[in-house]
Order: sequence, then structure tokens, then C-alpha cells
Amino acid sequence: MALNVISNFAANVAHRHLQQSDMEATNSLAKLSAGTRVLSAKDDAASLAIGSRLRAEVSALRQASVNAGQAISMLQIADGAMARVDDILVRMKTLAVQSSSGQLSDTERGMLNQEYAALRAEVDRIADDTEFNGTALLAGSNTFGVDAGTLGTAIEVADGFEQITFSNDTGAFASGNTVQIAYDATADQFTVTNTSTGVSYTSDAGVAAPTAGSFQEVTINGAGITITLNSLFDDTTDITAAAASGFTVAGGTSNTLSLEFKIGTGTDTPDDVTIQLVSAKAQALATGLDTSSVDTKANADIAIGAVNTAIDNLAIARAQLGAAQNRLEFASANIATTMENTEASRSALMDLDIAAEMTRFTSKQILVQSGVSMLAQANQMPQNLLRLFQ
Repeated sequence: MALNVISNFAANVAHRHLQQSDMEATNSLAKLSAGTRVLSAKDDAASLAIGSRLRAEVSALRQASVNAGQAISMLQIADGAMARVDDILVRMKTLAVQSSSGQLSDTERGMLNQEYAALRAEVDRIADDTEFNGTALLAGSNTFGVDAGTLGTAIEVADGFEQITFSNDTGAFASGNTVQIAYDATADQFTVTNTSTGVSYTSDAGVAAPTAGSFQEVTINGAGITITLNSLFDDTTDITAAAASGFTVAGGTSNTLSLEFKIGTGTDTPDDVTIQLVSAKAQALATGLDTSSVDTKANADIAIGAVNTAIDNLAIARAQLGAAQNRLEFASANIATTMENTEASRSALMDLDIAAEMTRFTSKQILVQSGVSMLAQANQMPQNLLRLFQ
């Protein structure tokens, strides 16, 4: 190769290798600081895609584990309440057996009946008051709703009625009842009338149309009905109670509450667990228990049979509850195992081997330092050629 000062080939080669070494050292440093082997799709597109899915799966599994834990807590609350109901039923049976014995007069039986009635009422109170996050666990379920096929033309979405829901069972309605809605634009107040019983219920005054893009919930006091209004509602026009503003009540009440828990990460059937909670109210535990008494020997004998049935049914319900708790605990343990293995798979694809990468980084550092030194030497070579002009 000819010696010249125009083209410094050695310096160009050294500069190119220095650039490459510096880029690799920078990339290695970025991986070390991030702790991941795949910084972007150019590093490993397939691993990035699989790793991203696995990371999402692990995150969802963590939430599924929380769901299972909260489900177990919910069932523990229900089981605790059932245990207290069982204690009450045992005491009620004791009172009934005592009252059925001939050594007592009606006066003593009347005294026993006062406690018996109070305990019977406490069974219902516990059932109604046992809640988890606002959900009554031992009071059965309320499935009342609006029969969509009977919804009047004056209370549709286009009229500002986004939704009409039954929030709880107050005893104000029964399946098949017809209901009509009226609105007083002067008082800004709704009135809901059960035309099957003739009883009306009202909302608080001052109801106004919501702004565009928002909704307003209106509670009908004592009815267990909530009306959700959208911005199309006209609060300046009266609505008259008529067929056009009415609907038919669908559904009813049940002595069981169905709870569905998400313990998977998908939408398939195995991703959900459905658990039925039986009502612990007196009328649900045994026929006639809610009206039983021990004020006479005959009534006490009847009460003994009703309480015995209630104790048996409650034991069955608690057994089902215990089985559901055990199932959820095993499901939670399986989620934990799956989460560990999935995280291990994601780690194998995405996480950085620190020792190996540190070795590569040290090698690149040496190459960078060597490249800088050699580039400096290459830049000195044209200076040596200048001596030929001396």
C-alpha cells in the first residue's frame, strides 16, 4: 500500500472498530442497568412477545390470588354468622323442650315464649346484617328487574332514562306487578306507583337533568328502585303516570345467593368458581319456624320439630360452605404455584444473566480503550510521513 497523507486508512479502520465497540459497550451497559436481556424488539422479537404475554399473565394471576383470598374471607364471615345462628337454634330448642313439659303452667310458658320470639327475631337480624362489602351474605338474593319487553315508550333511553334497577328487596314489589313512573317538573320529583297494590313511592325533590356525557342516579325512597338519568332527560316537562311510562316487574326473591369468583385469567368456565350461599333466615331454614312459638305445649312440640329441621338444614349449609372454603384454598395454592412457574418462564426469557453480561461489558470496555489508543496511534502516522519533506 502506498504511503500518503490524503487517506488515513488505518485511522478509518480504527475509528470504525471503535464505534462498534462503543455501541456494544453502551448496549451492554443499558442491559445491566435495566436488568433485562431484551430492551427492545430488535434484541429478540420472539422473546419480547412471549415475555410480554407472560408478564401480563403473572400480573393477572396475582389479582386472581387476591380474588381467591377475598372469597375465602367472605365465606369465613358467612360461616361465623352461621355458627352464631346455630347457637341460637340450640337455645331455641332448649326453650321448646322446656315449654313442652307438663310441670309448667301457661304463665311460665309465656315467659319462655318471650325469649323464644326474641331469639327467632335475632336469627333474621343476623341473616340480614351479615355483609361483605355491602353484599348481604345470608339473606338470600333479590333478582327483581324490569321486563324489557314491557318498558313504556316515555321512559326509554332516548327520553333520558338510561337504566332502571332494583337495588334491594324492600317488599314493595313482586314479580308480575305493574309499575308506573311520574315526574313533577315543578318540584323536580319522581313518583313511582305499584299499580298492582296502589302504593306510591317518591324520590327527594330537586332532581335535575345531568350535564352532557354524565349520569345521575335517583333513588326512589322505600321502593328499592334506582333510576339512572342521562343528559337527554328533560326536567322542564311533566311525566304523567300512564302505560307509556310503566313497566312490569320481572324476577323475584330466592333463598340462595349465587356468588361467582374469578380465580383464573381468562373467560372460560374453569376460570370462575360459583358458590351458593343458603339463606339463614328462619323461614328459609325450616317451614313454620318464622311463626313458631312455645306459648303452649302443643306449639312447643311443633317448634321442636321446626327447630330440629332448621339445625339440620343449617348444618348442611355450613358443610357446603366449608367445602367451598377448602376448594378456594386449594385453588389459591394452585394459583401461587402457577404464578411461580410462569414467572420463572418469563425470567428465563427476559431477565439478564448479570455475570455473563458483566463479562461481556468488561470485554467491550477493553476494546473501547484499545480502540481509542489505536486511533490515536493511527492519527500519528501521517505526522511521520511529513519528516520526508525535511
